[in-house]
Amino acid sequence: MPALSFADRVGDVLPLSAIERTALAYLSERERPLRRGATLVRQNERSGELFTLKSGMMMGYVLLDDGSRQILRFLFPGDLLGTDVLAYGQAQQTLVAITDSVVAPIDRILLAEAALRHPRLGLALAALEQAESTAMADRLSAIAKTSARARVASVLLEIRDRMGRGDAAIADSFIPGLTQEEIGDAIGLTSVHVNRMLRQLEDMRLIARNGGRFTILDEVGLRRAAGHVDRRAGVDLSWLPELQRE
Repeated sequence: MPALSFADRVGDVLPLSAIERTALAYLSERERPLRRGATLVRQNERSGELFTLKSGMMMGYVLLDDGSRQILRFLFPGDLLGTDVLAYGQAQQTLVAITDSVVAPIDRILLAEAALRHPRLGLALAALEQAESTAMADRLSAIAKTSARARVASVLLEIRDRMGRGDAAIADSFIPGLTQEEIGDAIGLTSVHVNRMLRQLEDMRLIARNGGRFTILDEVGLRRAAGHVDRRAGVDLSWLPELQRE
């Protein structure tokens, strides 16, 4: 996936001054490449670092008592990863690269210092994490209260919307880059059930598939089928103070 900076992600919800952009760029100037399938951190591993994803696509998951996997988040360029170390000092989920990726390690002490120097940034990061938590809560609650078809439709829309932020060429046609097992592990379905629901969406002429490429044929209908709410698009930080004077 195209590169997208940490500052771009924050700038989606808050107009940034040049000083604030420089502060965010400084935090994420180190880089660590990851090959597809590589594990960045493991659940319960101690760490003082979090990360921002600069390019590629990753996922965060937890292992359940029965040995199964629950995917909590799909992660895209500009996202913060591993923020649980801010509260616990150890990873609460495993982070794995879905594609070849590049991350920027951020020491939590440096992040704290930046937030003290630039309070608007600290508040913006807290708001973005709240939006991510709400989006994750939507998906997890959907496992209990919505149909399998709605869950599959919703995750397709989420992936398309997130990929489109980093690539203006993505409109109605995209390659999710996920296996049906990974989709299922995010929404509580087997890969066989995911495939069955995808065929239903095709039969309803809401989507089309060609190899690994998906095309949305009827976005209004797909959103209706999904009951999907884009939580990230609704973030409102208009209450924050105006830009710093430079």
